[in-house]
Amino acid sequence: MSEVLQLKKQSLLFRERWIQYIHALQNTICEEVEKTDGLARFTEDRWERPENGGGGKSRVITDGNVFEKGGVNTSVVSGTVSDAMRSQLKIEGSGWFACGLSLVIHPLNPFVPTVHANWRYFELYNEAGEMTDRWFGGGTDLTPYYLFKEDAVYFHSILKQTLDPFGSELYPKYKTACDRYFSNSHRNQEMRGIGGIFYDYLRPENEADAERLFTFQQANGNAFLKAYLPVVGKRKDHPFGENEIKWQEIRRGRYVEFNLIHDRGTLFGLKTNGRTESILMSLPPRARWIYNYQPEPGSREDELLQVCLHPVDWI
Repeated sequence: MSEVLQLKKQSLLFRERWIQYIHALQNTICEEVEKTDGLARFTEDRWERPENGGGGKSRVITDGNVFEKGGVNTSVVSGTVSDAMRSQLKIEGSGWFACGLSLVIHPLNPFVPTVHANWRYFELYNEAGEMTDRWFGGGTDLTPYYLFKEDAVYFHSILKQTLDPFGSELYPKYKTACDRYFSNSHRNQEMRGIGGIFYDYLRPENEADAERLFTFQQANGNAFLKAYLPVVGKRKDHPFGENEIKWQEIRRGRYVEFNLIHDRGTLFGLKTNGRTESILMSLPPRARWIYNYQPEPGSREDELLQVCLHPVDWI
């Protein structure tokens, strides 16, 4: 077997292992979210890209005891690098492949935070079909509507514990990247939540490094439930009323603004003729915009807003 064919075989096997992991992770997360909710169940919508470049499985949960709306989506897609991708996404090459899991969960109770996470793998090819570039990306972040400092510390502690075996410098590096990325620059860099970790373009230097990054991605994906569900369990029965719902909807409006204006994943999906319903799954079922709304100084709502104005070192 020629060296070129051997490399292609290794690439296909690597991709297949990643696809299998992503689908298994989707099953695990959906099962545990259903157990926590106790009522609602995910519905699955399998779809294919019109260009015959793969497809995905969109799983959505709605109107539950705990979760008002959530989606846990996987996609395995490929295609030709378009002019729009070159200009908007700065991607060069002839063909591409992408596989990942993306999730957003919007709880019903305003005292339970919204959560977002994704883990993805991307490859680029030249006209001969040879892989010319590849990288991993991902992360997870928390968007509370009311601040519980102990929850923020717990969430970030789990992320740090997950990253530390791969390098003590990674958590502060990826935490800072998350603070910078998940902010609305059109609102003076106001953060949409309390952050988490975010990383992109993790390119392996060789096959051994590719395996290390694969393990790194698995560790982050596997840590998600441990980081989020205990926070849900502590806050899901907290009493709330119309004032709390109003504030939740106002902050959800900020979430919508970020996803439609700044989010790279949303832009990538739309620029590559992705499935619009799955891409916009991340939007909440309810949101509100009130002109120049300012919470009462010193209120719990104001406490949350002040935290979102500047990054906080939770650990």
